[in-house]
Parts: sequence; structure tokens; C-alpha cells
Amino acid sequence: MRNFLNFLKSKSFLIQIGLALLILVVIIFLTLSWLKSTTNHGEFVEVPDLSKLSVSDMRKVVEDNKLRYQVLDSANYNPNYPRFSIIEQNPPAGNKVKENRKIYVTVNPSGYKKVTIPKIIQVTQRNAASMLKAVGLDVQRVTYIDELGKDMVYYIKYKGKNISPGDKLPKTSKIELVCGNGTVTSRAEIKAASE
Repeated sequence: MRNFLNFLKSKSFLIQIGLALLILVVIIFLTLSWLKSTTNHGEFVEVPDLSKLSVSDMRKVVEDNKLRYQVLDSANYNPNYPRFSIIEQNPPAGNKVKENRKIYVTVNPSGYKKVTIPKIIQVTQRNAASMLKAVGLDVQRVTYIDELGKDMVYYIKYKGKNISPGDKLPKTSKIELVCGNGTVTSRAEIKAASE
């Protein structure tokens, strides 16, 4: 035990401890310096505003800023943005990020997706309008014809042409409902009116 204590107090042991501490400090310093240079510690890039840029323009801006990008699935069509332009990005413009950070972008599709016209023939105008609104279509106008069912839908028109339930139209399309006015003109009345 005495020999061990003497060894701990010896000059050679203290020199070895000092060398070990010095090597440890040098290793820590070199490791921190390497990490700082490889991770660009304290160096940031400001995320550019990519909104309304085409995909090719966005690609150039992202690469010029030493960033990467990934295109996410297209969202619902937004008429306030050009077709095939960037409508969303994450992280948002103005954020500070490291070089080579991936920016996630969402592209505006070419137009509204198509929706199926529901079965609204022989349905009241009010219910038909609700069913159309539920799928994203709008009633532009209602016209009436001589048919017994008052406010009952008999025909559907889009841009002046007859269409049928099950047909597909772009979302937000405006259609015309042709409904009955509650009266039926008999052949005798038509003949009398023509004389």
C-alpha cells in the first residue's frame, strides 16, 4: 500500500497524468473545431419566399441558396396562384436554417379536381342545391318548365348543354337546374292556344 501511495506521489505518475490531460484537451479542442467546420456552426441561410414561383424557378432559387427541396403531393387547386406554382412551403420564408436543409413545397395543380354530379333528378330544388353544394358545385340559375312537380328537378344543364347524374365536372362549376312549375299544359290547351 505504501508503494502505491509513493507511486501516486512520484514525478513520473504526475507527468503521465499531465500528458493524459493535455492529450484529452487537445482531442476535445480538435473535435469541437471539426464539428464547427462541418456543421457550419453559427452560419445560417435565410429561407427564400418561394410562393407563386414555377417549379423550375423554385428549383433554381433553392439551389442558389445551397438548400434542397422536396415536392409534396399537390393540394386542392387555389385560383389565387398560377397553375403549377408553389402555394406552400415548410419552413416558411424568412426562417434561418442550415445550408443543405430540405425545404418541403406544395404545388398548385392545373385546375380544380373533378367531382361527380349527384342523383338530383326528381329531387326538390332546395335539396338538389344542398346536394350540389356538398360536392363543391354551385347552382347558377333555376329555370322552370311546364311540369306537374313544382320545384322538382327534371334536367341539369352545364354551359347550356344537358348533363346527367354521374357525369363529372370541375369543382366550383356553376350549373343550371330545370325545374317544374307545378302546371301541365294539356294537348287540348296547346291546340286552343295555337288557333
